[in-house]
Amino acid sequence: MARGRGAAAKRASAARINGSGEPTVVYFDDIRLVRDLLGDYDANLAVLEDRLGVEAVVNGNAVALRGPDEACATAKSVLEQLYARLSQGEAIGAGEVVGAIRHARVAEPDEDADAGVTVPTAQQIRTRKRLITARTPAQSAYLESLQRNDLVFATGPAGTGKTYLAVAFAAACLEGGRCDRLILSRPAVEAGERLGFLPGDMREKVDPYLRPLYDALYDVLAPERVERGLATGIIEIAPLAFMRGRTLSHAIVILDEAQNCTAVQLKMFLTRLGEESKMIVTGDPTQVDLPPGKDSGLNEAIDILRGIDEIDHIAFTKADVVRRELVGRIVEAYESVPQKGGRK
Repeated sequence: MARGRGAAAKRASAARINGSGEPTVVYFDDIRLVRDLLGDYDANLAVLEDRLGVEAVVNGNAVALRGPDEACATAKSVLEQLYARLSQGEAIGAGEVVGAIRHARVAEPDEDADAGVTVPTAQQIRTRKRLITARTPAQSAYLESLQRNDLVFATGPAGTGKTYLAVAFAAACLEGGRCDRLILSRPAVEAGERLGFLPGDMREKVDPYLRPLYDALYDVLAPERVERGLATGIIEIAPLAFMRGRTLSHAIVILDEAQNCTAVQLKMFLTRLGEESKMIVTGDPTQVDLPPGKDSGLNEAIDILRGIDEIDHIAFTKADVVRRELVGRIVEAYESVPQKGGRK
C-alpha cells in the first residue's frame, strides 16, 4: 500500500544517497498502529524522509528505507520507538516525529556496526489527562534534573517548553502524592501598558499576567481538578509580590518570567523554599520588561548559586524551540541583530 507524499517525498528521494544495496526494512505487528505511525497521507513518514534524507516505501505492515546506512539505521530506530509509544496509548504527530529525530541526532552509533544507532529514550511525564514526552534532548535533561534536584533554573527563548514542562511535572507530582500543593507565581510587570489602567480589583488586574500558567494547568489536568484545586488552595496562582514572608513547604513552587525579577525579588523568592519542596525558576534573559534603571537578577542568581548541590541550571537554545519551526527562525533572526544599548 505505497502512498504518495507529494513534494516532501520528492525532495527526500532526490536528496538520498544511492548505492547502499538492500533496503533497511522495518516490520510492525499491528497494521492499525502502523496507520497511526505513518500519519494522515503519510505525513509523519514525510517528516522522517525530509529530516534524515532517506526514502521510505510502505508495503502493508513493513517500511523499506533507502539512503545512507547511518540515516537508515536512525530512521529505523526512530520508527520503532514511535511505534512503541503508540502501543502505550500515546498519540503521535509531526511534533513527536521531529522530537524523536532530535534525540537521535545526539546518539552515537553502537560499537557493533550491525546494531546501528540507538536513539536515546525521551523522558516522559504522565498525568491522568495526558502523557507528555520530551521533544528535545535538552527537554529530557530538564525533566531528569527536576527529578534529581530541589531547585532548577531553566532559561532560554520562547517556545522551548520551560514553563509547560515545569507545570506538567508539578501536576504529575501532585497527582502522584509527591507534594501537597502547587504554587505558581509570576512578577506582574507591565510590557508597555500600566496595571492601573486595567479595570477591576487586584485579582482581576493580575490575572492576565498569570494566564499562561492557567493555560498550562488546564492542558495537563482535567478542568474539574484545576477548579477544585484553585478553590481549596491546593493549587495557588499568585503574583510574586504575595510571596514575601511565607515559607513554602511540601510543595512544587514555580516562578515563571523570572527575567523580570530584580536581584532583591529573586533572593526573596528563593529563600521561601521550605521542607520537602522543589522550586522551578524559568525565564528568558533576552526578554526583560523591567523599567529603565532596574536590572534583571536572573543571571546573577544563576551565577551565585552555581555549583551548589541540589541546584541545577538547564540552558535551552533556539535549537530547542518546539512551539513551531517558524518561532525558531524568528528567535534566530533576532539573535543575529546587534542589540542596541545595554538592554535586551
